[in-house]
Amino acid sequence: MTATFTDYVAQKDAQNLIQLNITKYSMMLCDALQQSHQRSHPNGRNYSYALISGRKYHKVMQCVDGQTESVHCFIDKKTGSVFKPASIKAPAKGERYNLLLIKDREWLFENADFCGSYLYVR
Repeated sequence: MTATFTDYVAQKDAQNLIQLNITKYSMMLCDALQQSHQRSHPNGRNYSYALISGRKYHKVMQCVDGQTESVHCFIDKKTGSVFKPASIKAPAKGERYNLLLIKDREWLFENADFCGSYLYVR
């Protein structure tokens, strides 16, 4: 069975929508981490979180005064899987959460903390 051009376009549109949603949820995670840090340390240093896109993963970077300091987590750009970092260049094995699953995403936004304790194996 051959796929028509319209099927191909519809499939590409769906893939693009998924990747846009993953980016949007990743930015929402950065905001949740920022709010967590501000609640815990209202008079502390000026921490922020930035999303840096690589070839395969989004990196959520913790920044101090505009300078990147460390990797907070990795997010797979195609599947929405959230990983704890093993190093600055690679994620640890084993998916911790998936941003495309509503239950995981809601729990993640409510319980994400700036120190990353939610990323340890449950």
